[in-house]
Amino acid sequence: MVIIRPVRREDSDQVVELATMAGFGLTSLPKDPDLLRRRIDQSRRNFEFGAERPGGELYLFVMEDLDSGKVVGTSCIVSKVGGFEPFYAYRLQKSIHESVMLNIRKEIPTLHLVIEHSGPCEIGGLWLRPEYRRHGNGRLLSLFRFLFMADHSERFEPAIIAEMRGVVDSEGHSPFWEALGRHFFDIEFPKADYLSVKDKRFIADLMPTCPIYVSLLPEPAQRVIGEVHDETRPALQMLLNEGFEFTGMVDIFEAGPIVSCRLNETRIVRESRRGPVGEVTDESPESVPHIITSFQDDFRACVGQIAHLPNDRLRISSKVARALGVKAGDQVRVGPLRPSTPPPGTA
Repeated sequence: MVIIRPVRREDSDQVVELATMAGFGLTSLPKDPDLLRRRIDQSRRNFEFGAERPGGELYLFVMEDLDSGKVVGTSCIVSKVGGFEPFYAYRLQKSIHESVMLNIRKEIPTLHLVIEHSGPCEIGGLWLRPEYRRHGNGRLLSLFRFLFMADHSERFEPAIIAEMRGVVDSEGHSPFWEALGRHFFDIEFPKADYLSVKDKRFIADLMPTCPIYVSLLPEPAQRVIGEVHDETRPALQMLLNEGFEFTGMVDIFEAGPIVSCRLNETRIVRESRRGPVGEVTDESPESVPHIITSFQDDFRACVGQIAHLPNDRLRISSKVARALGVKAGDQVRVGPLRPSTPPPGTA
């Protein structure tokens, strides 16, 4: 059985290993061991002390296999982007060019730099070992975050964005970066990606602020604008099914799409409910799989079945209770792992 829990200092080596396996373009999971350990310490402090309002706090979670004790995945939440280190993106717009004399009217796609100092909440850092990408583990690793935010809403901005990893190959080559960013920064994509996590000041120093005409970029760069990495397609589809929509913005380095949704409009939060554990039984109740999150001092989340009892109480199995560290009377939040009806436009 796997659970989600806040990262611990003793997880450092395993998180570094996961970051090394994740490849390029996953900015929120940098490959720098020292930087990762500092982020782990920062996250631990944020879990311990909380926040009365969002101020850019990082909350880093891991997925643990309880049978082996191995950390097999990560995901994170940043309560608010912007501030002293702005959030940068390109917004896709249309520029109209028209000649009455020639009877020609053209809509030319352009990229406009967006600099956001007081932005929304951001989710990211999702990566799961390939051998664990089954049984709804990836869905759990993504969607539990919305239930966590729903129960600590004062800590997070109500609007959420996700920067989806764009097209980058296994060697760290990005067609969009080669066509645009390299001409201004004169460094390889992996280094720029790493530096953007460590210190964003170089972006303000070198990033062009004038609009970029997409049609002037090489064809390979044009094709990847708004496209996602092959490993990211399932994560993108999952968010779209939850209510996220394309913002019209893309990442400034590799042009991956940025999607957005308000927390209370996500499918899983709308379908979730909170209540006390009424019974703990040896046999698992019969129901569709639910994500179940605890409210104890040490947050936990897992997938399990539930049964509804009178007075808003819930029945769960003893296996789930042990995994979450809960007992009868403790509060939990539950939400269906998958949509009860297929989202519009899906097979």
